[in-house]
Amino acid sequence: MNKLAFSRELRLLTPEHFNSVFQQPHRAGSPHLTILARKNTLDRPRLGQAVPKKQIKLAVDRNRFKRLVRESFRLRQHSLPAKDFVVIAKKSANELSNEELRMLLDKLWQRLSQPPRKK
Repeated sequence: MNKLAFSRELRLLTPEHFNSVFQQPHRAGSPHLTILARKNTLDRPRLGQAVPKKQIKLAVDRNRFKRLVRESFRLRQHSLPAKDFVVIAKKSANELSNEELRMLLDKLWQRLSQPPRKK
């Protein structure tokens, strides 16, 4: 049985981890958020989040957004490739209901699970 925890090994923790994702990432985005992904050398995906105060003003709203992203990642982690993901919130992310955000994240996880298209 697959474990559905969100342990420390599944998080991007240091600035170096985040910076490596920002170098030539595979992107999937919407008007509400962007997810950057980059292959890692591990056998599991990892998640990092960037939810600036400038984009989502209230702490309760930032926390709701981060909680929903973590939950979506936790449930999909076994179907995701071994990549590091950084979710970046935009101003309009706060306008989404929980269900709309969940559906949008599912669609973006699906898009990032496929190999990147060549430019």
